[in-house]
Amino acid sequence: MIVKNKKQKVFIGLSGGVDSSVSAYLLKTATPNNFEKLFDRPTPEGFKGYDVTGVFIRTWQPEFAECTWRDERRDAMRIASFLDIPFLECDAEEAYKKGVADYMIEEYKKGNTPNPDVMCNREVKFGVFWQFAEERGADFIATGHYARVAKATRAVESHELKTKNYHLLAGIDPAKDQSYFLWTLKHDDLAHVLFPVGHLNKNEVRDIGRKVGIPTAEKKDSQGVCFIGPIDMKEFLSHYMDQKEGDVLDIGGEVIGKHIGALFYTLGERHGFTLQKRKTDAGRMFVVAKDVEQNTITVSDTHPDKGENSGQIFLEDVNIISLLPETIDVNIRYHGERYKAKLVSVKAKYVLTFLDSKPAVAVGQSIVFYDNDTCCGGGVVAEA
Repeated sequence: MIVKNKKQKVFIGLSGGVDSSVSAYLLKTATPNNFEKLFDRPTPEGFKGYDVTGVFIRTWQPEFAECTWRDERRDAMRIASFLDIPFLECDAEEAYKKGVADYMIEEYKKGNTPNPDVMCNREVKFGVFWQFAEERGADFIATGHYARVAKATRAVESHELKTKNYHLLAGIDPAKDQSYFLWTLKHDDLAHVLFPVGHLNKNEVRDIGRKVGIPTAEKKDSQGVCFIGPIDMKEFLSHYMDQKEGDVLDIGGEVIGKHIGALFYTLGERHGFTLQKRKTDAGRMFVVAKDVEQNTITVSDTHPDKGENSGQIFLEDVNIISLLPETIDVNIRYHGERYKAKLVSVKAKYVLTFLDSKPAVAVGQSIVFYDNDTCCGGGVVAEA
């Protein structure tokens, strides 16, 4: 039986930061009369407002790291109290440890370049959290991600995708857009996901927070991988992987320094190694290649995005959200430059061919597909 005038139930993930706090405020204050003003899109048919519940998603932190989740939970509780909404806690510690932390560690041990933020979204925020919310009667979950969901004007028709009608769009603010980390979302996910601040710039979000007196309006953005806390990634990994000193090479193969172990480095890094010899006119030095078997890394003052590979890479775990144009734009790292490419499926494998530049990429890295501001999906770089 359909109950008329019933508000839709939304569980908002409250991290304690300004983005999720303002997201909760926008959901709480949404009415049929002000919806378009708050969210910059047409009011959904039959919309009666949202019944909002704040949820703190508790994840895993290693024993040796500074505990930060209790402070974050305290801030989340403050926001829920300020907005006068119910507050719950979702225990995602086990799923986070297995699906994010263990995954990341094992990928580094293989010499790959994992993206824990992508896995956190897939396994925790849009996995465990949605299950938690759905079991408690939620119609939607919401987060403070800078991204947007749009209903397609026509059904998507592409091999696995039939009768689906949702698109994932980049956030309006190019400096904060987080669609890169959301490429694993499927249409079933997008059907029950809300991104309230995706149509706003960061400064607008803070202005709203200040205007309404949200306690976290001036709180600084968190940096890095959330379960690590303030410690360095290499320090974190050293608790699970042995350090083994090796040579730093220049692009000519000459030994110019030392590092703590090739497994600890990813392409594009410019910290954590020591140079004993360098050209006087050289600028910042980036890791452009690594050889795990020989335990060497190669550095250059040219970023690997400006380097070259064969121009063709294999992808696995590919997820297609929207129809791909013949030529797509791809991001090979968060907020990196976009490159023109073509994606084809060959005998159950996906092959991505760069058309102009041929940036260097690493196995395990997320490659995300775009058609203007539509995030069409993505995949993971596989062994050739």
